[in-house]
Amino acid sequence: MRSLALLVAFLIALGSPAFAADDVATAQGVIRSQVDAFGRDDAAAAYSYAAPAIREIFPRADIFLFMVRHSYTPVYRHKSFEFGEARVAGGWIAQRVHIVDADGEAWEALYTLERQPDGDLKITGCSLLKAGQAA
Repeated sequence: MRSLALLVAFLIALGSPAFAADDVATAQGVIRSQVDAFGRDDAAAAYSYAAPAIREIFPRADIFLFMVRHSYTPVYRHKSFEFGEARVAGGWIAQRVHIVDADGEAWEALYTLERQPDGDLKITGCSLLKAGQAA
């Protein structure tokens, strides 16, 4: 987890506002597809967007979905989900997301994605923080 935080800090610090729009659009599509799969409770589809490192931690789709339901409730069920700033550095993308959960509480998520050897982008992590709280 600490290495993820360092990577995110690196991406935000070194990434420039001028980023590859195609990569960001693709990353947002991956995130949106996973969130849509959560909305349908489609564990297999949601799991398909997870990077290999996530799959090592959660070796089955049902375990992954259980974790998301209980640890990432605002991502799993929400009223709104809007993309914010994104940064690109090499094969990595950091994407901020503004979320309002089912109870009307505001959250900030930071997704990280990495380009895989086959060219696909996969989600490597999601840090979730209630809006207005310090990291």
